Amino acid sequence: MLKKERHAYIMQQINIHNKILSSDLCVQLNVSEDTIRRDLQELSEEHKLIKVHGGALSNSFHFTLQNNNIYSLPEKKIIAHKAARLIKDGMFILLSGGSTIRELIKALPLDLNATFITPSIPTALELMNHPGIEVIFVGNKLLKSAQIAVGADVIQRLSEIRVDYCFLGTNSIDIHNGITDLEWEIIEVKRAMVRAAHKTVSLAISEKLNSVQRLQVCPLSEVQILITELQPAEARLQPFKEAGLEVL
Repeated sequence: MLKKERHAYIMQQINIHNKILSSDLCVQLNVSEDTIRRDLQELSEEHKLIKVHGGALSNSFHFTLQNNNIYSLPEKKIIAHKAARLIKDGMFILLSGGSTIRELIKALPLDLNATFITPSIPTALELMNHPGIEVIFVGNKLLKSAQIAVGADVIQRLSEIRVDYCFLGTNSIDIHNGITDLEWEIIEVKRAMVRAAHKTVSLAISEKLNSVQRLQVCPLSEVQILITELQPAEARLQPFKEAGLEVL
């Protein structure tokens, strides 16, 4: 595989999943660790990603409320508007982090009166722009790479609440493995969010369907609703319907 092709593949994976591991890229591209290290260094020098120990992060982790460099933004806006229709006055809502979640907040009606709870700093800041909702930030130790609060105190506080919906920005989802991710500390928080919710909603652009990361957040049986940018009748969504999910 040519270097240009490797770079294109790396950027595709990091745009879809936000984080990539060097060890996974070595296997997927069948090249040495030294080759991947050089590729990531070059892409980092071109300001296309953030090189970190063991892999790389999407530039979206350099968060600003004015960040317009969002991958698949039109698709995420479609997902956001579908998700916003589920939220009604008086509800208690849990939100994870991610650009799709921020688009959901922007899609909320200005006269909405509801309570939103989140461990994500970018999500909390976006929520602060809404005039009619109450915002509760569940904070503790911050995981800098994802700008989200993690740790035992966060999990304990989440165990003490019960919400109508938990909306999860999803890294990967498939029929057999459910929702999966890469960061152990984030997974622990997301698991606690799922346990706290009457219904869990997975928000995922279609490129994330049928993909798998190393660690499971929850099995598909713990997800009630899947929202993508696709029409519900799309063939790719049929297996999720057959598994019992409501597909929007």
